[in-house]
Amino acid sequence: MQQSAIFNWSGGKDSALALYKTLQSGHYAVQTLLTTISEPYQRISMHGVRTALLDRQTAALGLPCRKLQLPETPTMAAYEQLMASTMHELQSAGATASIFGDIFLEDLRQYRETKLAELGMQAVFPLWGVPTGELIREFIGLGFKTITTCVNEKFLDQRFVGRIIDEEFLRDLPANVDPCGENGEFHTFVFDGPLFSQPIPFEKGEIVYRKYLAPAPQPTDAADYDCAPAASDPSPFDTGFWYCDLI
Repeated sequence: MQQSAIFNWSGGKDSALALYKTLQSGHYAVQTLLTTISEPYQRISMHGVRTALLDRQTAALGLPCRKLQLPETPTMAAYEQLMASTMHELQSAGATASIFGDIFLEDLRQYRETKLAELGMQAVFPLWGVPTGELIREFIGLGFKTITTCVNEKFLDQRFVGRIIDEEFLRDLPANVDPCGENGEFHTFVFDGPLFSQPIPFEKGEIVYRKYLAPAPQPTDAADYDCAPAASDPSPFDTGFWYCDLI
């Protein structure tokens, strides 16, 4: 029997590959996607993608999506209360597991497992421990297509935002940047691939710069380390980001 699960969806490449592997395994029935949204801006947390594009994504995936609306500057306590309330609702509808696209960040995994255990739920990590270079090439090889929507200026400059991730992009990455951006170096929007009934149409808009000083405007994200709380690194956002608006 399949286990009913929530899938934590950021709209990016790791989410897409983790969802692909989840559905291929046949072990889980995905009850709903769960995405954290910046309520004032109606964009996916940290990725900066408009909710209108998220809606097109989930329609092409054929899955419902629960949007967790976060205020502009929530505290960790407020975030955890909102998340716990949402998870209780989804659990009451039958969900017993929550699936993530995390790859190797141990403190993040421990945080997720601890919080879910408090609710009597299981945390699942389909990509865990696989080398990130292998994962990104599998992603490309499967036919997924993704574009960078946000890059962290501590690692990458403006030239890397608004680019399709392909072999040329990977060759251009500095040696200190993870090829999957697992340390929050960059964030993406997936617009085509084997899970989608049709490609997601969009146009590239303006490129903008935003400077965030700790505490972060969104302290956590339902899917990625990009915005997730790590006990050893409570303020990873004292930096600037380049965003490419997608319309």
